[in-house]
Amino acid sequence: MRDRYIKENRLYDIICSDYRLLQVISRFSLPLGFGDKTIEEVCRENDVDCETFLAVINFRKDDVLNNTSSYRISIKTLCTYLRNAHSYYIDFLLPFIRRKLIEALGFSSNNDISFLIIKFYDEYVEELRRHMERENKDVFPYVDGLLIGKKTKQVLLEMSVLHHSPLELKLTELKNIIIKYSDSNNANNMMNSVLYDIFLFEEDLATHCELERKIFVPEIKKIEEKLSKSAVIHEENEEEFSTSLTDREKEIIVCVVKGLTNKEIADKLFISINTVTTHRRNIAKKLDIHSPSGLTIYAIVNNLVDIKEVKL
Repeated sequence: MRDRYIKENRLYDIICSDYRLLQVISRFSLPLGFGDKTIEEVCRENDVDCETFLAVINFRKDDVLNNTSSYRISIKTLCTYLRNAHSYYIDFLLPFIRRKLIEALGFSSNNDISFLIIKFYDEYVEELRRHMERENKDVFPYVDGLLIGKKTKQVLLEMSVLHHSPLELKLTELKNIIIKYSDSNNANNMMNSVLYDIFLFEEDLATHCELERKIFVPEIKKIEEKLSKSAVIHEENEEEFSTSLTDREKEIIVCVVKGLTNKEIADKLFISINTVTTHRRNIAKKLDIHSPSGLTIYAIVNNLVDIKEVKL
């Protein structure tokens, strides 16, 4: 592992060594214009806990910081960092990417596919927004209560933070759809720029999720243990199977794209609702597509349905 950043390092030097740390100083509300001051000096002047700042930047540097015992983490400072990251994603970055995506797709010769891609993007952003709002509404107030010794209804942290969320799969799905099925024609540079932004966002969000899992959650558990509480962990193992679609699965996709409910699909194909649910779960795993919008694009591109049969 490379040498870690220390409080005596100049903040200017570490930013020049890794430009991605600009995102970190912004989320800690550290302004630019700090000259040749050290990390410790800049943190002290801006009332930011230096140990927590060092823990975060070293985690982002190596992504192997499994033991934070060498740092005295300020949960209050870390919560501020995470809240600011949520605001950055939802209020700035994702709307910015959407504007670029619309501009790139504006040159497309297939307006129907463009519409569905934007719809899929909006559904992803809305789901991410709801998830982060749940963290803001439930997790952080719960932690605030723990910090003052307030015993409230325990929040299952692993079920709340973004790590292992289906949202990660949806972001990969969005990239795949744009790469495979978008028709940008004369807007190749713009579309490539959008994809580049999405890849950077995916990397940043993954690090954010890992930071929550490896630093935030363990630190909260330490506090819970002191208050004689324990967290509950639920994990599921994924099954591996063939990625090729069966004829029945293709029939299910067509029915979903046409707007049929699970019960209507079961009645139409003379199978049980449980069987329909199993088929839909297998389809999602095989195609790595988890939404009706994504299935619609897949079905149109692969000639399973005519676009005239789809309600846009």
